[in-house]
Amino acid sequence: MRIRDFDNVYFVGIGGIGMSAIARYFQSIGKNVFGYDRTQTQLTNELLAEGIGITFQQEVDKIPEIYHSKANTLVVYTPAIPANHPQLTYFQEQQFTCKKRSQVLGFLSDCLHGIGIAGTHGKTTVTTITAHIFKTSVLDCNAFLGGISQNYHSNLLLSKDSPWVILEADEFDRSFLQLHPMVAVVTSMDADHLDIYGDKGELEKSFQSFVDQIKKEGILIRKKGLELRHNSNKSFTYSLAEKADYYAENLKLIEGFYQFDLVHPQGIIKDLLFSYPGKINVENAIAASAVALVCGVEEQELKKALSTFKGVRRRFDYQIRNEKMVFIDDYAHHPKELWESISSVKELYPNKKITGIFQPHLYSRTRDFADEFAHSLNLLDEVILLDIYPAREASIEGVSSDLIFKNLTNPSKLCQKEDLLHLLEEKEFEVLLTLGAGDIDKLVQPIKNLISKRLEC
Repeated sequence: MRIRDFDNVYFVGIGGIGMSAIARYFQSIGKNVFGYDRTQTQLTNELLAEGIGITFQQEVDKIPEIYHSKANTLVVYTPAIPANHPQLTYFQEQQFTCKKRSQVLGFLSDCLHGIGIAGTHGKTTVTTITAHIFKTSVLDCNAFLGGISQNYHSNLLLSKDSPWVILEADEFDRSFLQLHPMVAVVTSMDADHLDIYGDKGELEKSFQSFVDQIKKEGILIRKKGLELRHNSNKSFTYSLAEKADYYAENLKLIEGFYQFDLVHPQGIIKDLLFSYPGKINVENAIAASAVALVCGVEEQELKKALSTFKGVRRRFDYQIRNEKMVFIDDYAHHPKELWESISSVKELYPNKKITGIFQPHLYSRTRDFADEFAHSLNLLDEVILLDIYPAREASIEGVSSDLIFKNLTNPSKLCQKEDLLHLLEEKEFEVLLTLGAGDIDKLVQPIKNLISKRLEC
């Protein structure tokens, strides 16, 4: 496949976070870009404002005429799109050049020095921190992010001169096996996507396959405790506080943010201040710092970058923070992510009542981890539990949010999404969290408006 052979690129599922970054890339190099997505979101609105065309209707006749030219149209699709989707079926039956998102990402990154950051959780934040460190250093970088950077208001970073490309390496559908990184990071291998893998053992085998694809003389950076083999001697571990090749000492909470010393193989970097809240994010920053240091970022560049990092949209994302109340939105959708997010909030606000609104994501994930979800949510003082967001799945008989709800031991309530705002009108909050990877993000601004109006009274 040669990119120069195509004038037009059509995306089936353009509103996905990974798809939209590639769409932005193709527009940046002068291609005609158009796509389909099921629902209108903040991200699709941003793409439209940037001049990228989108239809929210799946009929074939909604595809603009120029994208019916098989000779010069590349079709990119996400595995989250159903196999019987009318537009995807049309392109495949007409024998267009159709590539999965992961294949295109692998193709775009193969000619550069790739840094692939993988893990069942933490990868988006680590990827975005790493990209910010490189972007503010002399190394610079290109980056395809799995979230919207608050520093750059985008999930795509470009450089004309840097040979580095930083990528979120997604384990879903084994997508990361299209990548051959120079540096690979693995943050976690908790059981997830069991609808794809069947069991945790198969998922771990896939991560090992990803590591096996590191380029010769490449580098592996893994969280301490993860059992992964790497053929070269360039393998390093990291941890929050447990002794590893990279870890933190003298961790202090100062006005809501953490200061620490970074221990690394060549010494100690003193008094790093990380301007992004949450103890779990300190561990993410250590992983990103390990990548930066092995690639040649200077200590002072690292210090500056960590102190100016603004975060990722929907990752520990403050919506309201004042003396009256706190409202945080977070993408956490796996039991381990929920545990770490809620624990970080409890450490920051130990004397406040913490209420969480959680929307489970996928029927299969809810079925597989219902007990674990309840265990994590029981850290909260109060839970409002929404219906399951199905995403790509059909419903599964007997699977509903009640599987989680019945094991909650704290004050809790089941709520339909459309009834949530009415319920919130009747409640007072000290700390409020919205949690989940579905369409709960559409409720964040209405909730913020509701609370802000109340606070003004």
